[in-house]
Amino acid sequence: MKTHAQAVVIGGGIVGCSILYHLAKLGWRDVVLLERDELTSGSTWHAAANIHGLHDNSNITRIQHYTMNLYKQLEQETGQGCGVFQPGSLYLAQTEAREHQLRLQEAKARYYGLNFHEVSREQARELHPLAQFDDVRCIMFEPDGGNVDPSGVTMAYAAGARALGAEIERFCPVTGTEQQPDGRWIVRTQKGDIHTQWVVNAAGLWGREVAALAGLTLPLQPTEHQYFVTETIPEVAGLDRRLPSIADRDGEYYFRQEGNGFLIGAYERDMRFWAEDGTPLDFAHELFPDDLDRIMENVIRATERVPCAATAGVKRVINGPMIWSPDANALWGPVPELRNYFLCGGIIPGFSQSGGLGLLSAQWMIEGEPQYDMFAWDLARFGDWADRKFTKARVQDQYAHRFAIHFPNEERAAGRPARLRPAHAMQREMGAVFGMNCGWEHPLWFAEQPGLSDSNSFTRQNWWEPVGREARMLRAHVGVIDISNFANYVIKGPGARDWLDALVANRVPSETGHSCLTPLISVRGGIAGDFTITKLADDEYMMVGSGMAERYHRRFFNMVPLPEATTCEVATDRICGFNIAGPRSRELLQRLTETDLSNEAFRFMRSRRIAVAGISCLALRVSFTGDLGWELHCDAADQTALYTALLAGAHELGGGPVGGRALGSLRIEKGYGSWGREYLQEYWPQEVGLDGLIKLNKDFLHKEAYLALRDKAPRELLSIFEIDAVNNADASGGEPVFTSGGAPLGRVSSGAFGYCVGKSLALGFVDPQRAGPGDRVQVMILGRPHEARILAEPPFDAAGLRLRS
Repeated sequence: MKTHAQAVVIGGGIVGCSILYHLAKLGWRDVVLLERDELTSGSTWHAAANIHGLHDNSNITRIQHYTMNLYKQLEQETGQGCGVFQPGSLYLAQTEAREHQLRLQEAKARYYGLNFHEVSREQARELHPLAQFDDVRCIMFEPDGGNVDPSGVTMAYAAGARALGAEIERFCPVTGTEQQPDGRWIVRTQKGDIHTQWVVNAAGLWGREVAALAGLTLPLQPTEHQYFVTETIPEVAGLDRRLPSIADRDGEYYFRQEGNGFLIGAYERDMRFWAEDGTPLDFAHELFPDDLDRIMENVIRATERVPCAATAGVKRVINGPMIWSPDANALWGPVPELRNYFLCGGIIPGFSQSGGLGLLSAQWMIEGEPQYDMFAWDLARFGDWADRKFTKARVQDQYAHRFAIHFPNEERAAGRPARLRPAHAMQREMGAVFGMNCGWEHPLWFAEQPGLSDSNSFTRQNWWEPVGREARMLRAHVGVIDISNFANYVIKGPGARDWLDALVANRVPSETGHSCLTPLISVRGGIAGDFTITKLADDEYMMVGSGMAERYHRRFFNMVPLPEATTCEVATDRICGFNIAGPRSRELLQRLTETDLSNEAFRFMRSRRIAVAGISCLALRVSFTGDLGWELHCDAADQTALYTALLAGAHELGGGPVGGRALGSLRIEKGYGSWGREYLQEYWPQEVGLDGLIKLNKDFLHKEAYLALRDKAPRELLSIFEIDAVNNADASGGEPVFTSGGAPLGRVSSGAFGYCVGKSLALGFVDPQRAGPGDRVQVMILGRPHEARILAEPPFDAAGLRLRS
């Protein structure tokens, strides 16, 4: 066995073998995989192994499409059969909401050049003559859908990796992972130790146990999951072709041909946890006792769809374990708190995603960053607040509602609250409807009475009018927005300025009381983040960024060593904030402070420590609304008192509380981008309008990567669209954009109704060689073409006069 390696992959399931293969494929041949038992042990061997290309997340769609195409290439490359069956998949919509979802996915498929299209009931019956579709509103067909052989695919990855020089050690349990002072690792096994640059935890059901060897606790929880295969059915045996699978998400089951019978599976509401206190180390190819009664309601719906299955005998029942993250997405990426420790766990649709997971994992380790933004998978989306109680509650909800639609702006209640600010109870009594951001509860909108919650759909919902009232109130008078879900960092010490200057691309303020906006450049030269940096005093700065990216940004902070006697404190827990904005915001604050807030005395992008209603606050003259405003940052202990004073003053001036949904509308009216939507590592600074904030007369993190692309023509440009919205709906993000002639052009990143300009708006990206300001385009809201126009400037205060007044 090797004693040294570039990477050690722990876990010989489908994902571990894919990562090993892709590491070797991208050039790392000195790599080894360690498997405690036999390859495919755990969850891989008993998987139903269905494959599909479409996903609500566009980048996940891309990597699932890559995965589906990879399997046949693997067969040719290795000679190992993958058992690929692709008779196609029929996707059924029984409800209007499901139809909206499928039509949007069809539009995305056309944008990305994938084959996914609508068929009539008659065409569906020709494809699947044993099924009935009388109750179905809409049917889509994916010709490449199907299934693979779990063992065959895993062995093909393994064979491909070995052929490229990688090694695999079976029956080799890992007993320790120890990081060395230089950042490298020693992986200890019963067969000897391996010194390695990277540890890759792809241990599946044992991911928690392997993580614990490195001192990590992961938000993962296994469950039982059942499906069964029927005996031979004469109607199936008599066919001369394979039947397409049926994806009836409204019916809450999955259904496909297996041999001369059917495979039927379900995610039942009456789910069961397994191994809550840890996965048994001697578990390998075992299954749990059958309990088909739990899924019988789902099975009945499946047999109503395909009646000949109702009388078939059961040939085999599979009741095996799966391991879930709190949102059913992968828990993936380098652990920010450790050097060179890569995690890939909690994979549910592994056979649709294994190839993409392997490719992007290898890119991240070898090249420093994956080609796509995959924050939806990034383990940094969870922190210590995602504890065992939260994880169990969310996993139970995700399992029981596996096939439920994830609507735009939807906020699920399971496991909440995880983190609360002092003003939460006060906000709840005021009628606040909350969302969750990095675990924090924060107000989305304010209902007329307490106790209401969001209704959810692709169309405008119960919050649409209240959000409009809040937005118009702020633009006309003043609004108070809780921004305590932003991330706060305090940098102190003699090297504070030097460290920040080496980290971010803009010049850090040298004068106390001055602030700047700055991008953070990613490994490939794109946008890793955007921050407001304020000089508080000599050798002290505060930096404010995206709350949900707090742990994500730690990776970049770690790339720049802190100078001696200098610290960077994550101060989010102890600092709360409010944005006071609107034409009367100065009047409101002036009533509560003795500080001169005139434009001459307190200019835009300036800051100072002031007393507001007797409470010490750091006041920054900046506003994400695009209106006149200040951010006030105070100690968390003072949040409720400050909020009380601000609201009392606001009510006297015709204002009041404003939630995050209204803030989203206001910032889109102003054309402001947001991290996670418009600002991503995929996008170049010149594509999103942040290149003007980059100062080349200094060094900063990944400057060379930016210089390599600085003079390149933008592939696409961030644009603002005015949409002729119909069907009581607005864009929300992810909708494709086509030319008037129907050719793919771009996509929406954010959307909302602009209540203060009376327009349905969206931010998004278009090919600048094919469209620009004034051109008419089509935005696919609800999967249907909606006429839109690319605007030359934001519809609200394009000159920034209100902001600087």
